[in-house]
Amino acid sequence: MERTLIAPGVHLSCDPAEKFNRCRISIHFAFPAQRATATAHALLPLVLERGYADCPDMTLLTKKLAKLYGADLTVDARPMGCNHNLCVSVTGIKDRFALEGEPLTREYASIALGAAFHPAFVGGVFDPQAVEIEKQMLKKALEDELNDKRIYCLRQANREFFGDSPAAVRQEGYLEEVDGLTPEQLTAAYREMLRTASIELIVLGCDDAQTAAIRDALRAELTAIDRAPLPLVENMATPRQEPVHKTETFDMVQAKLCMLFTLGQPMQPQQLAAVRLAMALYGGSVTSRLFLNVRERDHLCYYCSASFQSFTGSMAVNSGVEHADAARAEQAILKELADLCDGPITDEELEDCRRGLLSGMNGVEDSLGGMETWYYIEVLRAGANSAAPIQTPAQARAALQAVTKEDVRSILRQLTLSVSYLLTKEEPTHA
Repeated sequence: MERTLIAPGVHLSCDPAEKFNRCRISIHFAFPAQRATATAHALLPLVLERGYADCPDMTLLTKKLAKLYGADLTVDARPMGCNHNLCVSVTGIKDRFALEGEPLTREYASIALGAAFHPAFVGGVFDPQAVEIEKQMLKKALEDELNDKRIYCLRQANREFFGDSPAAVRQEGYLEEVDGLTPEQLTAAYREMLRTASIELIVLGCDDAQTAAIRDALRAELTAIDRAPLPLVENMATPRQEPVHKTETFDMVQAKLCMLFTLGQPMQPQQLAAVRLAMALYGGSVTSRLFLNVRERDHLCYYCSASFQSFTGSMAVNSGVEHADAARAEQAILKELADLCDGPITDEELEDCRRGLLSGMNGVEDSLGGMETWYYIEVLRAGANSAAPIQTPAQARAALQAVTKEDVRSILRQLTLSVSYLLTKEEPTHA
């Protein structure tokens, strides 16, 4: 993957991806998450995906994509630690496979740039009718989240864990703000994004001439914008603290337990391979300690898994438990971590986890979407304006092969419990 600076705060990453019969054009906007505009930015991709100035009707847009041999337009938002990301992507077959020699790539670029820079405005703002429809969709998604107690428990734990830091901003939006969001507010948030975001143009599966044409078209769009890109928020980590235990009660069948741990300092890129293997060994795979011991052997959890967030240096352990077993489950989870830190790790379990990770990483370059996600996250880890080298999947696999038991222990020993959040049923009162 070749990456070059093409304008202030704007980079082009490209790869001919010759083994694929499809190509993909993606425009990523990354900017610091802000509490004041979080709900607007959560709504923005829903409205942008409905159409753009030259194709403002969803039916017309669907027909246009169908005529381009089933091309696909997606606009989505992806929380990335303390930064927010909005991505506009168009994927379709390469020009050489067009039956009548149509310039498909040019059309894909036109759609992507249209969706990103020329929304379907009415009177200078987003179409009020479209905004109202998508507000209901966002509201429904946030209400569903409240009803999914597993997600709700994690969100509540995160709120306690991150406190007032930028990572505490709910980039999925805030339910209580959706109804009051106006087309004018959404338009203002959109224009601020165009002005301040770092932009990553990722072109996969196109030749040099096509890539240059897409690059020049993006540059032309940017000339109409008074750009002032903001630096992205660097990777962070919450300070160590004495564990905080919180409990909420609901009328629910299964209790939910979320435990959040911190490294105490930002994760460094060279630690990533060890982090990946440590998570797989502890709770990220079916051969992990949490799965085999806490779930299968001790029968303390219906599910129990661990995951790591590299942008915030934090590990989350999520589990579903019987109400009466919550305290025992928490102690068992902590014991498995302590055993990995100070006890034996067999060669067999280490290699089982390593093989599982390598198998998944071998598939990264089997799809254009997988390639794009890999490289974009690598860009963000290194810093959007950094000249640091971007790690390829092959380099990551080689780094993983070199991780030792002591490397794994070194990571796990840095993790300390900060927050334990429990959702359980209210105990009946007795006369």
